[in-house]
Amino acid sequence: MIRLLLADDQDLVRGGLAALLSLERDLEVVAEIGRGDEVLPAVTEHRPDVALIDIEMAGGDGIEATAAVTASGAQCRCLIVTTFGRPGYLRRAMEAGAAGFVVKDTPADRLAEVVRRVAGGERVVDPTLAADSLAGGIDPLTDREREVLRAAADGASVRTVATQLHLSPGTVRNHLSSAIGKTEAENRYAAARLARDRGWI
Repeated sequence: MIRLLLADDQDLVRGGLAALLSLERDLEVVAEIGRGDEVLPAVTEHRPDVALIDIEMAGGDGIEATAAVTASGAQCRCLIVTTFGRPGYLRRAMEAGAAGFVVKDTPADRLAEVVRRVAGGERVVDPTLAADSLAGGIDPLTDREREVLRAAADGASVRTVATQLHLSPGTVRNHLSSAIGKTEAENRYAAARLARDRGWI
């Protein structure tokens, strides 16, 4: 049996995935969780072969959770299953150690086959996403620029972002200015929107 962990913050989606995958004779769902910071503890406790992880969750996103599982050395392979098939997400997920990346509208039989392939040691990526990732270009932002843009995306003031990230307001302005220039956006809100659309933040 291939032991599975499901990490998704939407109860209905998580339950649906569990029900569909449990119909397969060789797949067993051993744990279901709804937060990113619960992934590594659940992997440690339940020892799944494959963790199916959503990206946008409370408590840290699925890419951060994947990186934590990879860094832990656990014998668990991470498969990103997300609504958001953004090219930047794909690139970041692979860099974090994900063994696969598919979108949630993947047919159930196809998803089960992807799980088997990932469990067998393969890396499996939705081919359309792979092509889009190559066409979308490389993320030009630094880690700090991404962090500042993410913090400023919802309209927080420079001073608020500076306090939140333990930076000076001048440093925050410099990072925002650099990010705006690199994305060729009109302002920080447009830069954040573009970065989010491409999966860079």
